[in-house]
Amino acid sequence: MVIDHIGILVPCLERGIEQWEMLFGYRQSSDIIQNTRQRVRVVFLSKPNSLSVKLIEPSGPDSPVHRAALKGGGLHHLCFRCSALYEEIRGLKKQGVRLLVPPEPGEAFRGHPIAFMLARNNLHFELIDTLEKQGWDAEESAGYAHAGFKEAR
Repeated sequence: MVIDHIGILVPCLERGIEQWEMLFGYRQSSDIIQNTRQRVRVVFLSKPNSLSVKLIEPSGPDSPVHRAALKGGGLHHLCFRCSALYEEIRGLKKQGVRLLVPPEPGEAFRGHPIAFMLARNNLHFELIDTLEKQGWDAEESAGYAHAGFKEAR
């Protein structure tokens, strides 16, 4: 497994994008995606030779992350990319990792399955097995894969 991106919870995507552009030199690399299953809006940011960042904004007061966003947000999860999602979940569960959200189509990942898990020390993480991101230029995504972020095997 390799880290694909870092998920950061923000109260407002537009202000979050502006902050990451001005402070850290990241730029928006995807469309803003409405995730109806998780009740959030997300956007990917990128910077050459760096991990991508996914900003997450609650889409309303019924979002599971609404209360945390009201407190200012912050680190939400790490996302690990693996070569076989279902096999990885089985192996992690055998090691005592708890499955929080079973595999479901990820709207930010062009329908490829995603899952959320919780490990000891309150480590909340997402699992994916694709490089595809909704609204992210395929050439750009491939460029990041060639820059040292290859598909996990």
